[in-house]
Amino acid sequence: MPLSKLRNSAGEQIDATFHPGSKHDALVILGHGVTGNKDRPLMVALAESLSKRGWPCLRISFSGNGKSGGRFEDSTITKECGDLREVLASVPDFIRIIYIGHSMGAAVGVLVAAKDLNIRALVSLAGMVHTEAFLDREFGDVTPGDGLMWDEPDCPLSVTFAKDMRTIGSVLDAAKRVPQPWLIVHGTADDVVPISDGRDAKEASLNGSEWVEIEGAGHSFDGHHDEVSRIVGDWIERVLNGG
Repeated sequence: MPLSKLRNSAGEQIDATFHPGSKHDALVILGHGVTGNKDRPLMVALAESLSKRGWPCLRISFSGNGKSGGRFEDSTITKECGDLREVLASVPDFIRIIYIGHSMGAAVGVLVAAKDLNIRALVSLAGMVHTEAFLDREFGDVTPGDGLMWDEPDCPLSVTFAKDMRTIGSVLDAAKRVPQPWLIVHGTADDVVPISDGRDAKEASLNGSEWVEIEGAGHSFDGHHDEVSRIVGDWIERVLNGG
């Protein structure tokens, strides 16, 4: 499908960048975190590294983020799950899909992978697990509908976002139902999503997920992009037999 035709169920365009690779039966889809977009350095570094190893990659900006259609105020985990499902539906059935999510994008991946077997392998990077706790910890002093996320002018904290985070509460129940091979990577110095979230996801997983801690890495893995890329690339090639 032409990238210009990637849209969600509301008809909003999903902005995407494709990195070609030599493996014609596979596709890595990368999803960003809250207030992010497909062009965040971690997403770009991962896609470029995996592409060089032969894995075609598709970086997407969820609706309301980056250059995708929609309003940021309407962005929620639930809506982003719908975005990802529409992208998955556009991929031919013979393609093996690997989804890599960072932060809130990892929560999206867990919720979707628990129900959608079109995802063949799942990677969570600094994955958000306890969504209500995240809302209270990061934005507890901000009034939804009136304030901003981390004082970013383009990122208002909406009532819709806050309600969705509280309604979900945690993705642990979904984590128990993830049947795919699952790599969970977290930095020990993450001050946005605590490493305990990743450990909780690992403990909840019933299908033998793999856990990797990166010493000294923060939430965006700055200074550790090469290490993350190597860990993820090696794991994907091992669980999918490189073919």
